[in-house]
Amino acid sequence: MSPTLGRTRSGAASDLAGRGPMLLAMVLAVLGYQINATMLSPALPDVIERLGTTTAAAGLSQTLFFLMAAIGQVTLARLSDQRGRKPMMVVCAFVLIAGNLLCVFAPNIEIFIAGRILQGISAAMFTLAFLTLNQLLTPAGFGKAAGIITAVNGGLAGVDAIAGGQIADTIGFRGIFVCSTLIAVAGLIGVRKYVPDVPPTTADARFDARGIAALSLGLTGILVGLAQGASWGWASPLTLGFLFGGLVALVLFVVSQKSAANPVIDIEVLASRRAWPLLITTVCTLGGAFGAVALTIPLFSQDARVGLGLSAVTAAVLFLTPIQLIGVISAPLTGRLGPKIGWRRVVVTGAAANFAIFVFATFFLDNQWILVTSLAALGVTYGGFMLTGLNGLAVTTAPKDKPGSLSGLNGACFGIGASLGIAIASAMITAGSDAHGPTEAGYQHAMYAALALLAIGVVSSLLIQRPDPETVAVEEEPQLVLAHH
Repeated sequence: MSPTLGRTRSGAASDLAGRGPMLLAMVLAVLGYQINATMLSPALPDVIERLGTTTAAAGLSQTLFFLMAAIGQVTLARLSDQRGRKPMMVVCAFVLIAGNLLCVFAPNIEIFIAGRILQGISAAMFTLAFLTLNQLLTPAGFGKAAGIITAVNGGLAGVDAIAGGQIADTIGFRGIFVCSTLIAVAGLIGVRKYVPDVPPTTADARFDARGIAALSLGLTGILVGLAQGASWGWASPLTLGFLFGGLVALVLFVVSQKSAANPVIDIEVLASRRAWPLLITTVCTLGGAFGAVALTIPLFSQDARVGLGLSAVTAAVLFLTPIQLIGVISAPLTGRLGPKIGWRRVVVTGAAANFAIFVFATFFLDNQWILVTSLAALGVTYGGFMLTGLNGLAVTTAPKDKPGSLSGLNGACFGIGASLGIAIASAMITAGSDAHGPTEAGYQHAMYAALALLAIGVVSSLLIQRPDPETVAVEEEPQLVLAHH
């Protein structure tokens, strides 16, 4: 491995083409994690039936999956600053394979949830891929590669959603995790062979285990309390214990970060307007969109009593595939657009468009074709503008001495937002259920909650600090690129 200086923007295309095997390895590694989210969504009713569980328990498995994604991204992104990106990517791959095997052989919902927790931790692969590409490529090359990785992180062009529905309708949900395992193994082999060992950026720093523990307990307490509150009773000791305990743990976490030698979250960075509005935008965007797309709409579309009564395959084709297919096209285009017009402008535009689209999806939930059209449009605004823009903005505005700080936080907020959105949607659907199961009002209230989160995301996106012209100029300069031999 040798350092190569002076790679220009005009050489970005050849730079990216020369790293094709590395990019393919990252694509497989990210996809191994991602299909556990996209393929499973249409199979949730099958999980409920085969494991003899409830909507609330299935919702909890999804909540914990994305919550652990948040915690894994904070933890492993920070560790990668100290131990190197590639070793952490290898850890992610092994954790994912272990989680998949638990879900394949799960005899009950408890073992299934344990497997989902391990799978969620492996979400750090996405942030690690972004950080590695940012260190190895020029700004223009990074924008193109970021678009490709983001497109894959949204799913396999919609094929995975259809495949998930087909598997659920035929052999059952366990087949989904067999597919994920095969892809994860291929990704692991590719990472070990083709991803270069990027030197650690803060090799001498100590890992803040106390901060990670407090953050994990705090987020888990609050999100589990929200997810299960309607089922346990909002005033029950169990619900209040989770919510209050989580709040106390988060307070302890913030206090610990002020005195930690190498904090998980840099409070000074977090307090900046380049950070906290971006993170709120990420949480609310993922909370609103993912809660609806990954839980509310799959359940409503397959509900024969008060919903649309579709099969898993039909629901996937109509409501999941268009988002992913269009996202695969729009995300790379957004990656090219971001460095030209500014990542902040991409994020603000996407947030406003997302909210407008969800107004139609919410008020015409029972109109199949308006719902299909609305969700297809999200392929551009959510799958392209927001997912690529939020990641691009987090990477390019992070402090230069802590490149993994803001990206890791933002990656965590993807998981926090997704788990929060699913927790709220699950609670709304459960609270609106009657003796026969979920009601149309419960689904509608879940969509109202999603719309409210997206509205907050629009406001917070406008508060993101505009980039300093001098900083933008610096970002246009060639970066140090490590050539892999």
